[in-house]
Amino acid sequence: MNRFTNHKRISLSQIWQIVSILFLTGFVLFFISGINTVDESTANEQAKSLESAVRRSVAQCYAVEGTYPPSLDYLKEHYGLIYDADRFYIDYTAIGSNIMPDITILPRSKSEIGFISIN
Repeated sequence: MNRFTNHKRISLSQIWQIVSILFLTGFVLFFISGINTVDESTANEQAKSLESAVRRSVAQCYAVEGTYPPSLDYLKEHYGLIYDADRFYIDYTAIGSNIMPDITILPRSKSEIGFISIN
């Protein structure tokens, strides 16, 4: 027997510790992945809801006044349009009083997916 060779054996308790750490790490990663998926889904639903609200406000203005709103601020003042300006940017371009305005909804953060264009 060579007395300079060090053969350490891994005990059963050390194996269980390693397995427990790997299991806990996997669970935490799975949990974080689920949170990110829910956050993306919520952001998409908020964008769809904002699109619906803008479209409804524009249509209501046209139905009541006979002209499309001249600006997004007009919709905010007269038709109660409220949205989170920190999450979304709305590009509102009025073309004419009788032509549907060009409306583009863009997310402000990179985590939001895509953009919505209303023509």
